[in-house]
Amino acid sequence: MPKRIGLISLLVVCCGLSIPQPTNAQALVPHTLQLDAAKLEQQGLGLAKEAAQLAQFQQFELALPRARLASQLAPKNDKVWFLLGGLYLQSKKLDDSINALKKAQSLNPKNGDVQFALGSAYFQQQKYQVAASYYQQGLNLKPNDPEGLFDLGNAYYMQNKLPDALIQYKKAVSFNKKFWPAINNVGLILYEQGDIQGAIKQWQDAVGMEKQAAEPLLALAVALYAKGDQRQALAMGQAAVRIDERYADLDFLKQNLWGTRLLSDTKKFLELPGIQAALQQREEPSNSTTRQRMTPQ
Repeated sequence: MPKRIGLISLLVVCCGLSIPQPTNAQALVPHTLQLDAAKLEQQGLGLAKEAAQLAQFQQFELALPRARLASQLAPKNDKVWFLLGGLYLQSKKLDDSINALKKAQSLNPKNGDVQFALGSAYFQQQKYQVAASYYQQGLNLKPNDPEGLFDLGNAYYMQNKLPDALIQYKKAVSFNKKFWPAINNVGLILYEQGDIQGAIKQWQDAVGMEKQAAEPLLALAVALYAKGDQRQALAMGQAAVRIDERYADLDFLKQNLWGTRLLSDTKKFLELPGIQAALQQREEPSNSTTRQRMTPQ
């Protein structure tokens, strides 16, 4: 059975170093292995680059080991720790993500993106007040960041601070006129407040910016149906669930901040035969592909 290669041996191999072997009759002389710190860091940065490239293709399980080793080889590089924390975040390993991101924060307290990432990790842990604090710290460093403002709005929303959430969403749009997720969420709040026409206007604007966005399209369909425009609403709803069938799941909608009033109206809308037929049509190609794959050659 071959010996397990330890980390030091691996580093020696990576750095092109060799350990002299003693001759049979020679006494072993203790010595300290001198590792080239600069070269090790370069190795780490190379691994971090590979991990980032893999992450671009959603290959998180392959990216994580490289990023972990990179953080050992370049432990004083805040960008490496930020990358590692981001990969843990994508993989839903939230405690590990927070530890890595806090290391990045300690190395570079002025990186607003690290603060935003910490906010996202705590948000996923449903610690919304803590998340809001980190989003605010990020915005102190990057005050015009639309996504940071949007995230802070979401943290306020989850604490039922709807007026504060509205302010943040509108600020996000003021810095990016095409930022349709914030426009969509303004619609969510207005609908819960009973301003149906105001919500419809927001969702129409969002759909106009991104025609393949299933969320505002479905919300618009539900609102129009509730107002009596059934024919147009049904066509929009069918298109929305064909784009992304997850939006036919009430639990998924709740996770995406859909409120009680909108969820109630959506439940009735999704039960319509025309919507159920659209969902069935979307499932059939998938089932057909599965059966074909299982057919023996």
